[in-house]
Amino acid sequence: MINKFAYNIPIGIYLYRQFEITMTKAEKTRNFIIEKTAPIFNMKGYAGTSLNDIIAATGLTKGSIYGNFANKDEVALAAFDYNFSTNVSKIEAEISRQNTTEGKLLAYINIYQSLLINGISLGGCPILNTAIDADDTHPALRDKVLKAVLSWKNRIISLVEEGVLKHELNADNNPEQIALTIIAMIEGGVMVSRLTNKMENWKLIMNSLKKYIKSLG
Repeated sequence: MINKFAYNIPIGIYLYRQFEITMTKAEKTRNFIIEKTAPIFNMKGYAGTSLNDIIAATGLTKGSIYGNFANKDEVALAAFDYNFSTNVSKIEAEISRQNTTEGKLLAYINIYQSLLINGISLGGCPILNTAIDADDTHPALRDKVLKAVLSWKNRIISLVEEGVLKHELNADNNPEQIALTIIAMIEGGVMVSRLTNKMENWKLIMNSLKKYIKSLG
């Protein structure tokens, strides 16, 4: 039963607090480690993140860290899940505010631009960063990224199919082609703008993507 005082705060925050209360000390410590190290792994990558980095970020001892995770691999995998789920939550929140399919597809541009501008201190896009970092060196991490990209692709496909049913998008469009094009242009835009350190390059690429999305109707 929800406490009467819960109505003074957003229900999502209230339920999360209730979840925190029921968590064991070990679960709280594990979540703390994930939250503190997720930005480190995203900035430095798997190979570049050391145990000393994890210790510095958490303020915990080596024993405390390895008492909750078997090794650095487990921390890295959990950190990627945390970074990816955080981005998905932001994207879904933005999509929910849109009333048209075009607006929902453009929402990806808005969120990734925010990630690029405001998330520099957190390392930027976890999919792009981890894909490059783990491509040939960490099969388990690579599989995580692959599943994340496929999930992203399938979400866009579902939005396109929904748009076709609502007669907002042309039925001749190929949903998978659209999804792959959007993903490739966004990730390519992130890479080029960060590599050149020029937001203008991001804007140029995204202007092309916006024209592409608007042409789908």
